[in-house]
Amino acid sequence: MIRNGRRKIALTAVAGASVLALGLTACGAGGGNEGSGGDGDRALRVWAGSQTPITANYNPFAPTVLHGATGPIYETLFFYNKTADSEPVGLIGDSFEYNEDGTAITITIKPDLKWSDGEPLTAADVAFSFNYEANNPEGNGLVSAEATDDTTVVLTYATAQYTTEYQRLGSTYILPEHVWSEVDDFANFTNEEPVGSGAYVVEKTTSESYTLVANEYFRDAADLGVKKVQYIAVDNNQTAQDLLASGELDWTSMFIPNPDDVTSNGVIDWINTPQDPTVLYTCSNAELGCTGPQTDVAVRQALNVAIDRAAIKDKAFVGLTGDISPTFALLPRDEKWVADSANEVSPQEANVAEAGEILEAAGYTKDGDYYAKDGKPVELSLISVDGWTDYNDAAKLIAEQAEAAGIKITASTVQWQEFVDARQGGDYQLIVGGVVGTSVADPFQIYRDWFGGTAVQSTSPVGTEVPAGRWNFSRYSNPVVDTAIQAAISTIDEAEKKELYGTIQTEIVRDLPYIPLVINATQTFYNSRDFTGWVTEDDLYSFPAPWEKVASGYVLTHLKPAN
Repeated sequence: MIRNGRRKIALTAVAGASVLALGLTACGAGGGNEGSGGDGDRALRVWAGSQTPITANYNPFAPTVLHGATGPIYETLFFYNKTADSEPVGLIGDSFEYNEDGTAITITIKPDLKWSDGEPLTAADVAFSFNYEANNPEGNGLVSAEATDDTTVVLTYATAQYTTEYQRLGSTYILPEHVWSEVDDFANFTNEEPVGSGAYVVEKTTSESYTLVANEYFRDAADLGVKKVQYIAVDNNQTAQDLLASGELDWTSMFIPNPDDVTSNGVIDWINTPQDPTVLYTCSNAELGCTGPQTDVAVRQALNVAIDRAAIKDKAFVGLTGDISPTFALLPRDEKWVADSANEVSPQEANVAEAGEILEAAGYTKDGDYYAKDGKPVELSLISVDGWTDYNDAAKLIAEQAEAAGIKITASTVQWQEFVDARQGGDYQLIVGGVVGTSVADPFQIYRDWFGGTAVQSTSPVGTEVPAGRWNFSRYSNPVVDTAIQAAISTIDEAEKKELYGTIQTEIVRDLPYIPLVINATQTFYNSRDFTGWVTEDDLYSFPAPWEKVASGYVLTHLKPAN
């Protein structure tokens, strides 16, 4: 959304809920019957995607951070609802105002806040957080972050920061200075006893689950309805589905081809909110150490037109996904940002002939069933996370479709940690994975975090982890894209920004470091019998998935027992 430079925004507080009796029901036989009606002595039980064994890591900057850390424990200044083009909601923050040229943001935080250890939370903590290395990577543009009194902080940047509003105010985690000033190696800090500002603190962590309980110093502690939340580790979708059907999970987001299998018990309801792109990550940049045929743009282009997206949508995702744009604008929400209508939607049907023409024009020739160049066949490995059945099925279909076009793909599954390590370090060729959708009605966040290269400190060489807060796992680095990203940060003019986005779109549609597949179905299942306050189609106050950073904590503060 576009804001003028002088606009001051007053923000509403998080809604509260009533009290749930303390207690925990283990995920075991009969557990689903205890606490029926929402007034039993048990926790709200969540699967947010964690697998066994769970390792205690509540560092919000760690790739393997536990989902309960980001939102329920650590907060940003404001909450942005990615399901709508709406005003942000105040969490720690109360209001903010730009100066005349957009280079300074004056933020007022709520008074009398405390950290979960009882220490005061002041503007000095906010200033420290913005200056902290993990929140302030090189090239971030921050000149200074200064607290002018206990509730006011001024952020000053080298250039106007209109387009990065969400990144600054909606995704920068606020840290207690008295804890994190002692943390030098933030990347490897497991933070097993986190001190945050959110509604919850850690009670215990085991290899099978971790439990959060109400933070007595939370600003709205008296109104918090759900006093205990248990995050359960589950190794595959089928197990999670069985737990839902038996009433032993209350909240999860996962792919279930036939939702009636879990909703027929009269306990569980669901909502589908397609928001996030599903793509083929390609380790695309040979100059940064990527190896394999996928480093050739012609191979990526051929694979892009060889994919039958309609078949994948129907067979792997049972028709629940949306059509994806190669511009990574979310349609129809972001359609005004698509500069060229020819790039509005990725091709839905396979074109084997066109794939062959692309490869042959690049010097590849058919050698038996497959194309080859310089004696090297086009053979690729494709991984997806074991147990993610929709992604696993999509990978198999892609391998079959590629074979028809003379491209050999071997699909296999890996454990979650192997997937994380592969994409972080660049040790892969192709991955079926997700892109984090934008949290406002503007594709800039994806352009900067997923396509920004070394010039904007968004990626790194193979063997080195991608910088904290960035997601460019393809190692894509294009100076034309980087220049346009930097220019887009500073403009408030919509026409100028669309022109810059057009430049970015031309480059990424051609280069395809991430090959678009679908806008993934995000099915969220929730216990509507025992708890109220959920996100519904009639009240899209938040993105509903329990793994969504910041939003998951916001949703939890809206929930209350049914009775």
